[in-house]
Amino acid sequence: MKFYEKKILPYLIDSFCSSSPTTKQRQKIIPKARGDILEVGLGSGLNLQFYNPSKVNKIWGLEPSIEMQALAKKAQTQTKLKVNFLTMPAEALALEANSIDTIVLTYVLCTIPDVEKALLQMYRVLKPEGRILFSEHGLAPDKNVQCMQNVMNPLWKKVSGGCHLNRNIPLLLKNAAFQLQEDNRMYIPGFRFAAYNFWGIATK
Repeated sequence: MKFYEKKILPYLIDSFCSSSPTTKQRQKIIPKARGDILEVGLGSGLNLQFYNPSKVNKIWGLEPSIEMQALAKKAQTQTKLKVNFLTMPAEALALEANSIDTIVLTYVLCTIPDVEKALLQMYRVLKPEGRILFSEHGLAPDKNVQCMQNVMNPLWKKVSGGCHLNRNIPLLLKNAAFQLQEDNRMYIPGFRFAAYNFWGIATK
């Protein structure tokens, strides 16, 4: 299993998450990031090309997987951005309270083991006037799709690096005391069990 997780899974995730529909979702939110930025789940660095360098002061890229970090470092060389890589889990953020202007979340809340604890850490490090920019997949509104998500979820987690198909992203943000300022939802092209997207802006 370690061979799969280290040698195969990073490339599968990179391929799946770089599809045209997900790329369009990233383009909707990433250019809005500004100031001192924390990207949780930097992955292979797919968002880096969409940041506006004139708005960026510093980027902290949190990615626990060394293999994914290696891919992200290659992507970084194609930009003018400087990224400070963090290897700790999101549940144990080693950043000062009220130090981040923008937190970026793209297709990562599905994979964090203790997502509630991680969101509390994000709330802690976000400045009072800071924002979360998010684009995530999760629980679909249609009962038949929900049923498919619930049935597939145990196996899906095993082969996709811990990805949950059925997390209610807006509810998770609200439960962590964030306020949704923009809350957009729709199916994007792809397998319906993994294609219901939430994107928008949340604040303290």
